[in-house]
Amino acid sequence: MPEKSKNSKKSGGMKSFIGGTILTDDRITKQLPFLLFLAFMGIMLITNRNWSERTIRQIEVLQDELDELRSESKTMSAKLMGASRPSEVAKKVEDANIGLQEPVKPPQKLIVQEK
Repeated sequence: MPEKSKNSKKSGGMKSFIGGTILTDDRITKQLPFLLFLAFMGIMLITNRNWSERTIRQIEVLQDELDELRSESKTMSAKLMGASRPSEVAKKVEDANIGLQEPVKPPQKLIVQEK
């Protein structure tokens, strides 16, 4: 008879796990809040990692776009510098047949006397 009482206190192992009686055991129910906390922390860890990876990918995309825009800006600046040289401006005015001429004498400051 004493042998049966020892067997009844023993957990059934796989049989109790499959049958669902393991969830009614006091040792398991006492640890349930901690297990739920661990599951919550695991979900938070996975969420944080996914959010971080998405943010890093967005930063890389924006960095590539910034590099493209920076190179485009330098190219446009170089073209503008070339087009704004006095010789280029004079050539374009001559090609447009506007009738403007380069001044021969330097500009003078006009002084207006107030009455």
